[in-house]
Amino acid sequence: MVASTPLPSSDDPRLLDPVFALHAGGKMAVATTVPLEGAADLSLAYTPGVARVCEAIADDPALADDLTWVSNTVAVVTDGTAVLGLGDIGPRAAMPVMEGKAVLFKEFGGVDAVPICLDTTDPDEIVETVVRLAPSFGGVNLEDISAPRCFEIERRLKDRLDIPVFHDDQHGTAVVVLAALRNALVLTGRDLGSSRIVVSGAGAAGVAVTRMLLAAGARDVAVVDRRGVLSSGRGDLPPVKLSLAQDTADTTGRRGDLADALSGADVFIGVSGGIIDEASVARMAPDAIVFGLANPNPEVHPDIAHRYARVVATGRSDYPNQINNVLAFPGIFRGAFDVRASAITESMKLAAADALAGLVGAELAEDCVVPSPFDRRVAPAVAAAVADAARAEGVARRPLPA
Repeated sequence: MVASTPLPSSDDPRLLDPVFALHAGGKMAVATTVPLEGAADLSLAYTPGVARVCEAIADDPALADDLTWVSNTVAVVTDGTAVLGLGDIGPRAAMPVMEGKAVLFKEFGGVDAVPICLDTTDPDEIVETVVRLAPSFGGVNLEDISAPRCFEIERRLKDRLDIPVFHDDQHGTAVVVLAALRNALVLTGRDLGSSRIVVSGAGAAGVAVTRMLLAAGARDVAVVDRRGVLSSGRGDLPPVKLSLAQDTADTTGRRGDLADALSGADVFIGVSGGIIDEASVARMAPDAIVFGLANPNPEVHPDIAHRYARVVATGRSDYPNQINNVLAFPGIFRGAFDVRASAITESMKLAAADALAGLVGAELAEDCVVPSPFDRRVAPAVAAAVADAARAEGVARRPLPA
């Protein structure tokens, strides 16, 4: 008999709130996949039968992918320093979000996920801990780790591990933004290479969005932080921002503050959390595209954005065109796991964005530039595109079916 999960006291007044009630006892549990009805089952699942499997894996470690759950399981790792819009709330308070992420992995991608909240913010300790945990997992999804540490942690883990490592706050956001932007550009008669784009925010999401836009063919991107457009002449930029400045404003000559950058711009992508004044939005080009993605308060409120923009997107579920990472990460890991990929590459992410954009099809409209998170075509389409890209790039370790 399986014991039920203990719940908070029934007289806890918070359980009258449906949000707290849903979270009572957590949002996930472990389930068995094999029968355990008697001694024969037990002898196969555990001792003595399990010893034969252990010996086989010891002789050929690659068998762990086929004979354990490793090849379909991702570690969802955080230190709790940049959780949603809540900031540095610590690892214990971050657990409900990590559980939620794990549930989304399972529901939308069929991927098992284990939330791991680390009680350290030291990059060395985080990297060493994840490396030591890695034999238990087929991939690592970094989550809600503040910039700029997240860049270093991801880079070092990619260097040391031969399994996919993916920081969703960066790359999941970037994939969905690119997909939505491709369709918005079609609606407004523009192309990526000639469009003037402003990205507000140079943290994890801003850097990744910009890098993906450049990889996809954008040529005129201005990235703005609190002190204005990133350019190498500013002299106050850390290495990540300096590199971004060299590849953006230094090639286009853009300078000044956010209002200057928005004057005549075709596209605004907000991943900063700041509020943009209406007068600055009014200076954008006709039929502009405005993606205000901060939660819960977009940089430009949709009602204001619609006065000047033809296509408006947010990160919220109560407005059309939600830029939601769940459109990306379940399918990306599903595709990577299906071919036993050793990494998630830039081409795999670009393929995911193209697959997402293509799903909109004949439904393309100002209020529909990305599919719904509940469109069951999403994860399979993204997974197939990612798997194909992995094979083409040579990072797939599982061959095509005969």
